Amino acid sequence: MKMEVEKTNIKGLLIIHPEIFGDDRGFFLESYNKIDFEKNGVNVDFVQDNFSQSSENVLRGLHYQVEPYAQGKLVSVINGAVLDVVVDIRKDSETYGKHFKYELSNECRTMLWIPPGLAHGFLTLQNKTLFFYKCTNFYHKESERAILWNDPELAIEWGIQNPIISEKDSKACFFKNI
Repeated sequence: MKMEVEKTNIKGLLIIHPEIFGDDRGFFLESYNKIDFEKNGVNVDFVQDNFSQSSENVLRGLHYQVEPYAQGKLVSVINGAVLDVVVDIRKDSETYGKHFKYELSNECRTMLWIPPGLAHGFLTLQNKTLFFYKCTNFYHKESERAILWNDPELAIEWGIQNPIISEKDSKACFFKNI
């Protein structure tokens, strides 16, 4: 697999552009290759895959799990588009409290590698968006946490005033309380 990897302003957070082989029948791409990821400094084992479908303007997040159940995630969009947002919650990080936004879609096929220690959320930009991610740790309900999507301290510009959110996400905590 040949992939182009871009570093971001948050240490360890990577934008991955896979090589796409296409013709009039469609396309093919490798979404994950352990050797190529290791060549780019990502040495992980994935243990769980998750898949969601959402209507337009659904906002999920900002989610994370605390140690020892923190998760790294390789995220992608199978159909539709999202505004993907990642927040650095590693207290010893130079970018603690900073966020990164990136649009993922089925048209560009770009992926994000989100290492453990970062909170993650996304806003769907199209109806019937299919979102897929591989995780480095299993879901653990007691370790699950969330930061309020519109926390004023984080000042994330989502581009929407009233997204569709779950009851659980509406009760998320403020960043200063994590």
